[in-house]
Amino acid sequence: MKEQLVTKKILNWYDLNKRPLPWRKNVSEQKRQYYTLVSEFMLQQTQVVTVIPYFNRFIKNIPSLKILAKIQNKKLIKLWEGLGYYSRARNLKKTAQVINKKFKGKLPNNFEDLISLPGIGNYTASAILAIAFNEPYIPLDGNIERVLKRYLYLKNEKEIKKNNLIKKKSIFGITSRSRDYAQALMELGALICKPINPMCNQCPISKKCKSLQKKDFELTKNKKKNVDKYFLLKVYKKNQRYLLIKNTKFKFLKNLTIFPMEELSKPKNFNENLNLKMSNMNMSIKIQYLKHGGKFQSSYWINEKKLDNYMLPSFTKKIVKYLERD
Repeated sequence: MKEQLVTKKILNWYDLNKRPLPWRKNVSEQKRQYYTLVSEFMLQQTQVVTVIPYFNRFIKNIPSLKILAKIQNKKLIKLWEGLGYYSRARNLKKTAQVINKKFKGKLPNNFEDLISLPGIGNYTASAILAIAFNEPYIPLDGNIERVLKRYLYLKNEKEIKKNNLIKKKSIFGITSRSRDYAQALMELGALICKPINPMCNQCPISKKCKSLQKKDFELTKNKKKNVDKYFLLKVYKKNQRYLLIKNTKFKFLKNLTIFPMEELSKPKNFNENLNLKMSNMNMSIKIQYLKHGGKFQSSYWINEKKLDNYMLPSFTKKIVKYLERD
């Protein structure tokens, strides 16, 4: 009974306050499933406001799973350019290919088949089942986790472990409106139960919130270790053009265009030129200027003044901008 009351309050709030996001449009079942798949891939590691223009452009250019499965990689990456974490784009295409081949072009509606697809883990599978198929799943994204931690005042490391949060989310109850409810909980975390300065006076479940009762909204985070890595980046330049290569060496930015570079193991007297962060990796980069073009497989020259003409990851663009600043 208590859970039903919580569910009703959150859904009532959502009906009045939900954002008109492009993947929430009232469309056919088939389009909803495709929109959900694309948006959930894009929303991995990326905020809603950033995703919106990319999603709109992507759907305009690639309006169906069938077209996505056959899209040229160059065009796919160009449409994804700026979103980062490019493995998501490649996995999205692979998933479309598997769906067309193995599932007759239809997005699977069960958990086991979904998590067998490239780039889909427990969270994304749960989100797809809830949003695309109205199944009673509550996907634990960062927003929902935050609501749960504050509502129940979960503070110590044992309490905030994923397995415990999965058990505790039953406090939210269930509803026949699973599609709306999953999005309502996400929306509540995004708009009201913010990481800093939560808007408790607008929260539909604030009366029973233990964090509000204790006036303590600090969140305990799982400790994620940052890894320090060191790289020597080689710059070959002639006639206002830089030599770039296809990255087949490193796990990050796999198969994308980067400067020739090598990782150094705990170098002594390492005087870095710049430091960049990628996921949980702190990259200390030392730049070596070389006169003669090296011999590399899959290499080509780019004009420093025409960066927008090339399909480049943000990492490479940042390096070029740094070099042009000198």
